[in-house]
Amino acid sequence: MDLVYIVALGGGRPGDWPYYTEGLSKHWLLVPLLVVYLSSLGRVGFLGPDEPRYASIGREMAHSGDWVTPRLDGSPWFEKPPLLYWMTGAGYRLHLSAEWAARLPLVLASLAFLWFFHRTLAREFSPHIALVATGILATSAGWVAYSFASITDLPMSAALGAATLIGVFGPSAIPSRARQTMVLGIWAGAFLGLAVLAKGFVPLVLIAPVLLIARRMRLAMIASCAVVAAPWYVLCELRNGPVFWNEFFWKHHVDRFLHTSLEHVQPFWYYLPVLLAGLFPWTPLAALLVRPATYKDERIRFLVFWLLFGLAFFSAAQNKLPGYVLPLLPVLAIVLAVALDKTPAAGWWMGVCVLLLIATPAIAALLPDALLSFSTSHFSLARLVYGWPFAVAAAGVFWMAWQGRREHAMLAATLATLAAIAYFKIAVLPVLDERYSVRGFWRAHAQQLEAADICVKDVRRDWVYGLNYYAGRPLPECIGTEPQTGVQIGVRDGQLKLIQP
Repeated sequence: MDLVYIVALGGGRPGDWPYYTEGLSKHWLLVPLLVVYLSSLGRVGFLGPDEPRYASIGREMAHSGDWVTPRLDGSPWFEKPPLLYWMTGAGYRLHLSAEWAARLPLVLASLAFLWFFHRTLAREFSPHIALVATGILATSAGWVAYSFASITDLPMSAALGAATLIGVFGPSAIPSRARQTMVLGIWAGAFLGLAVLAKGFVPLVLIAPVLLIARRMRLAMIASCAVVAAPWYVLCELRNGPVFWNEFFWKHHVDRFLHTSLEHVQPFWYYLPVLLAGLFPWTPLAALLVRPATYKDERIRFLVFWLLFGLAFFSAAQNKLPGYVLPLLPVLAIVLAVALDKTPAAGWWMGVCVLLLIATPAIAALLPDALLSFSTSHFSLARLVYGWPFAVAAAGVFWMAWQGRREHAMLAATLATLAAIAYFKIAVLPVLDERYSVRGFWRAHAQQLEAADICVKDVRRDWVYGLNYYAGRPLPECIGTEPQTGVQIGVRDGQLKLIQP
C-alpha cells in the first residue's frame, strides 16, 4: 500500500504519473498563483470586527500558553472553536508580524486544499477538468477573499472539502481494498474533525449526504472525527462548566439558526446572489447548469444534490452571513468545470468571464467607500475605461477559442484573473489600511496613544475591536462629551480622529 497514494487520494501511484502530469505541463501557472496568494498579507491592517478579535484570541493563547479556553481581552470567548486561534497562535510563536501571523496559516491551508482538490479531480475526472475546476475555485472572488481574511470560514471549508472529496471519490479509487478504504475513512474523518474544530457542528450536517453513500468508510470517518475533535470540547467543558455549552452550542448554533436575536437576518433567497457574486468573474458559467448534458454523470448528480442540500440548510437559517456558503464553492467549481467541458463553446464562455474583469478598477475604487458607508452608490461607470487591459485579455481568450485551443484559453483566463486579483491588492489594500483599518490610524498617532490614557466615544464596533487589538487591551468608553484627561478617540467625517483636552 502506497501511503502517499492514500493521503493524496490517488495522488501518485508509480504507474499513474504520466496521467497526472499530462494536465500539469504548464507548471509556470503555479508561480503567479503562489505569488498572488502569498503577497500583501501585511499590506493592510486587520479588517472588520472578526479579524482583530480572532487575532487577539490567538495572540493571547500564544502568550498565556492556555490552548484550551479562548479568551478575548482576558475573558472567555466561546463563539467559535479553537482551530483558527491555534493557527494564529502558532504564527505568533514563530515571531511573525501580527498580520502575517494571522493570515499566513490561512493562505497555506487554502493552497494545500487547492493542491489536494486538483490532484483528486485529475484522478477522478481528467487533468483538464481538474485544471478548470481549480482555476475557477482559486480565482473566484469568494475563495480569494476568505483565503486572505483571517476568519473561520476558510479553514472549515477547506477541511470539510477534503473530507467530502475523500468520502465521495475515495471508494472509486480502491474499489476492492477494504483495508485501504478504512484508511481513507480515517483521513476523511480527521479532516471532518478539523472542520468541527474550525467552526462547530455545521460540518456534521453538511457531511450527512456523503455518509449516506460512503458506507464502507462511514464508521471509520465517524470514529476518526470524534478522536480529532472531541478532546477539545471535553476539556473546554471540564474547565469552564455549563457556560461553555450554553454560549457555544445554544446561542451560536441553535439560536443562530432559529432566532433573529443576532441581527444577521436576511431573506430566504439571500444566498443565491451571494453565490453568484462569490463566483466572480466566473458567474456567467452558472448559466451552463441548465444544460441536461451536465447531469449524465451520476457523480455530478450527487454533487448537485449535495449543493442543493447545503443551500437549503443555510437558507433555512434565520441568521445569514456571506461566508457561511463558502464550503459550497469547491463542489460548485467541480460542477461548473464538468459543465464547461461538455460545452462546445467552452472557450467563448471563458472569454465572457474575462470580459467581466473590465469592472475591476471600478470595483477597486468603490470598495473603500462601500465598507465605510455600506453603500454602492459611488460606482463609477466612467472607470470602466481603465479596465481596457482586461478587454485585451478577453480578446485573446476569444481568439484562442476561435482557434479551438480550449486549454490555452482556460490558462489565459486564469492568468488574467490572477492579474486582476494582483491589481486589486495593489490598488485597494493601501487605501483600506489608511481609511478602513485601525492600523493606519494607530501608527500615525503611536506616540500620543501609547503615552496617554485613552477612551473611545461613539466608535464603530469593528473599529473598537481593532483599537483594542493594537492597544493590547480593551479601551474604555468615554464618559461625558469632552475628555477631561488623556485622549479621546472619536469619529469625524467618517474617520477616526483624536480629540485632546
